[in-house]
Order: sequence, then C-alpha cells, then structure tokens
Amino acid sequence: MLNFDKAGGLVCAIAQDADTGTVLMVAWMNEDAFRETVKTKRAVYFSRSRNKLWRKGEESGNVQEVKSISIDCDADAVLLKVKQIGGAACHEGYESCFFRELTGEEELRVVGERVFDPKTVYGKST
Repeated sequence: MLNFDKAGGLVCAIAQDADTGTVLMVAWMNEDAFRETVKTKRAVYFSRSRNKLWRKGEESGNVQEVKSISIDCDADAVLLKVKQIGGAACHEGYESCFFRELTGEEELRVVGERVFDPKTVYGKST
C-alpha cells in the first residue's frame, strides 16, 4: 500500500482539517505509526528527533481524530483529514504549523492566533 522504502522507512504525512481544509501540519510516519493510525483512528507520527512513535496530543491533549486517509500516486505520502481536538495542531500553540507568512524575501509575519501558551502546556519553551 505505502512505499516506506523510498525515504529510509518514512513517508510524509500531511494533516488537514476535515471541515475547513486548513493544512494543520506536516510530519513523518513509519509503518508502525501508519498501522496504529489506521487501527485507532487517532493520528500517530514518527518523531525523528526522539526516534520513537509520537501519538499526537500525548502531552498537550490536542489529539487528531482521523476522518479519512488518502495515499498519493507515488505511495510515499499520506493525507490525513482530521478533526483537531483542542484547537491547536502546532507545538507553538497555533491552530496550524503554518502560522507565518512570507512578506518579503526574508521577512515573516505571524498570521495566526495563538490558542495556548506552550510554556504552560509543555512546561518548557519551544
């Protein structure tokens, strides 16, 4: 079904709000993360920095209920349409990880509203 061999055992996973179409985040999945996501209907990713499965919301409570799963034509990317519980997908406290917009060659402007303070949720700065 998915080709986990193309990128060293990982596939790109895009989480999109099932109702609004807003792209919430991009992460990685290994085969175990994908299988658990399919089985539980909750988004599970693979954290490359921690080298382990990351069950979305395990620390923040901001879980993603999976409404549908689509596979791209090359079988190396997954699109999850999700219901974002808690209002924020981003670890920096925003609805979407794409909360900054390029306004010049190297200038970014924050276009999203922070839903929570990451220091309060995670107990550390991000």
